Amino acid sequence: MKVTLYSDGSSRGNPGPGGYGTILEYIDPKGELHTREYSEGFLQTTNNRMELMGVITGLEALNRPCEVNVVTDSKYVADAFNQNWIEGWIKKDFRRGKTDEVKNIDLWERLLAAVKPHKVTFTWVKGHAGHPQNERCDKLATRAADSIEKK
Repeated sequence: MKVTLYSDGSSRGNPGPGGYGTILEYIDPKGELHTREYSEGFLQTTNNRMELMGVITGLEALNRPCEVNVVTDSKYVADAFNQNWIEGWIKKDFRRGKTDEVKNIDLWERLLAAVKPHKVTFTWVKGHAGHPQNERCDKLATRAADSIEKK
């Protein structure tokens, strides 16, 4: 099963109130498009944490192994896999250099577990450049961040 996962994260203040927006798209054998959207807000978070949570949420929602193309405007997420940073972090026990710990280890470990059952590729797209699903994810993420901010 081929799935496209679109995701975006947002944070007001960085750290501050934040949210993610995720869209899963699947075209069934009859050619029918199935879409599911996810979003959630958090009171105190960062943009990078929300970028990670969006991808994690989408992958964790899949109930069987899939071929997944993750489309994100986050270089932080895409480059970690496409530039093989993640492999180096794992080899060095999530350290950069001798003493600097990689940020957001809890979410990187959760993302690695979420990726495991699937064949996943990461595609970077420029944010705020008119990509329809990326723009929709941005709206979901900012709406989630703004709704938390008002509570």
